[in-house]
Amino acid sequence: MIFRNDHPEAELNGFVDAGSHFRGELRFDASFRVEGKIEGTIVSEGVLVVGEGGEVDGDIHVGQIYISGTVRGTLNATKKVQLCRQGRLFADLETPSLAIEDGAVFEGRCVMNRERAEREISGEGSGSRPKSAEPVPLNAAKAAKKA
Repeated sequence: MIFRNDHPEAELNGFVDAGSHFRGELRFDASFRVEGKIEGTIVSEGVLVVGEGGEVDGDIHVGQIYISGTVRGTLNATKKVQLCRQGRLFADLETPSLAIEDGAVFEGRCVMNRERAEREISGEGSGSRPKSAEPVPLNAAKAAKKA
């Protein structure tokens, strides 16, 4: 519950309500809330909120994400991931900041890039789109380390 009021719902760009299903590619500016189901690709530098009844299955590339529902696939958040106690995350994850409440479920692999987090905090990353905001498979980072 500590994350409930952290996200800017006042600047909501869109909403997928319970009983609704969206399949394809979603792009938004400020924030988007999911209470229904989305399958596909989500790309934004903004905030994605997956409510308690929400389900997302696919490739997600956002600035921040707050998860109270279920997320499956790959997740790349350039700022932070917050997994609430009723949230379920089954994904390979890349983010500089991860917060998991007691009772939440996370199954997958996590890569934390502290260098990116320090750039974001110092403001060096502002004004230009980070490379990670574009869809990039997490396996590419693993292959680069082996080389």
